[in-house]
Amino acid sequence: MQIAKDTVVTLHYEMFDTDGKQLDKTEQPIAYLHGGYDNILPLVEEALQGKTVGDSIDVTMEPEDAFGEFEAELVRTEARDVFPMEVEEGMMFEADDPETGDVLLFRVTKIEGDQVTVDANHPFAGVKIRFVGKVEDVREASSEEITHGHVHGEHGHHH
Repeated sequence: MQIAKDTVVTLHYEMFDTDGKQLDKTEQPIAYLHGGYDNILPLVEEALQGKTVGDSIDVTMEPEDAFGEFEAELVRTEARDVFPMEVEEGMMFEADDPETGDVLLFRVTKIEGDQVTVDANHPFAGVKIRFVGKVEDVREASSEEITHGHVHGEHGHHH
């Protein structure tokens, strides 16, 4: 079966930066609903179109096609006492963006004295990404998966 709109694709992948450093790797395969549902990076989805089980892809993406450009305004330094608990590097916090009202996910990147630096950029923002993937399975999506816009069941989303 070929990968096409409304198929569920299961794949293993690795992501690298331009120096060849591994940034991410699947331990278990991931499954996503193919066909413009925003469940995977668009250029990766485009490369997978028409592939079958056992096929591989190797896609290099500029930051704007991957995890976005680094935005300095998404890095903020706050007083430690605005945090509700003991804070450590790597912790994640949700906060409202005062300008847009959007909820942003901030990662604590540095703690110095009473100052905590948080960053709402994706950890790979501003990075040129090489995505290498191998198709493990392709199946037709259920009507429920298509309606919900994501995969259900093994390796997918559970309600």
